[in-house]
Amino acid sequence: MNFGIKNPVVKFIFYAILLLWSVSVLYPLLWTLLDALKDNEQFFFRAPWALPDFPLLWSNFSYVWDKYHFDSYFLNSIVVTGGSTLLGLLLSASTAYVLARYKFKGSNVLYLLYISSMMVPFILALIPLFFLMNSMNLINTKIGLIFVYASSVIAFGVFVLVGFFKSLPKELEEASIMDGASYYGTFFRVMLPLSQPGLITVGIVNVLNIWNEYIVGTILINDPAQYTLPVEIGVMQAEMQYRTEWGPLFAALLMTIVPVLIVYIIFQRKIASGITAGAVK
Repeated sequence: MNFGIKNPVVKFIFYAILLLWSVSVLYPLLWTLLDALKDNEQFFFRAPWALPDFPLLWSNFSYVWDKYHFDSYFLNSIVVTGGSTLLGLLLSASTAYVLARYKFKGSNVLYLLYISSMMVPFILALIPLFFLMNSMNLINTKIGLIFVYASSVIAFGVFVLVGFFKSLPKELEEASIMDGASYYGTFFRVMLPLSQPGLITVGIVNVLNIWNEYIVGTILINDPAQYTLPVEIGVMQAEMQYRTEWGPLFAALLMTIVPVLIVYIIFQRKIASGITAGAVK
């Protein structure tokens, strides 16, 4: 990869820093994998960074999957992440389209409010959010989590997608309306498909954030049957540390990390290019 650095000394230092950063990121993942393949004896009588003994204990993964019903928690996380991502994309795209293409009194102020809300920690709204969801009977429900997560990602979606919608030629809207399309038809059939790079970027970032979210899930979900993966991992950690099941715990962590890691590896170029394109446009 060429970063446009011509000075060999600066280039060497730059790539050395990148290498150190890569090692610092990959080493915890490798350590998690190695510890997931150990039994309790290796944890207590060997150095914590030592390699696992052969044969490798792959049964830790099946043990966690079967005993702790990890398939149910995977399904819960998939439903909540997928539903909130789709709903968040729809709300943020429609809001960004209106703010980018239609000028009305207070539109700039409204846009600034959306952007400034990104600086407010979401944790500050947990107490009123709990009482609001409780009054709507949405505690311990997946639909409640979907509504909360979808609303929490709207501001970021608006921030990215406004730039895409502003860059699209106005003639496309005019031609669509002249052909008899309604405002909704123009949005869904013409403008939304053209903003696909931005939608992909926002969608992937939202998936990564929602899949790993823990605090809101802990506050709003008390029913074990409705737990998402991060919440169940917290429960498992509290239980396993007293039963010294460190190998299965690391196996559970790895099974939670791998899906989002694969998604990021596949789409990481689209994330960077999408955010850059939206900012430039």
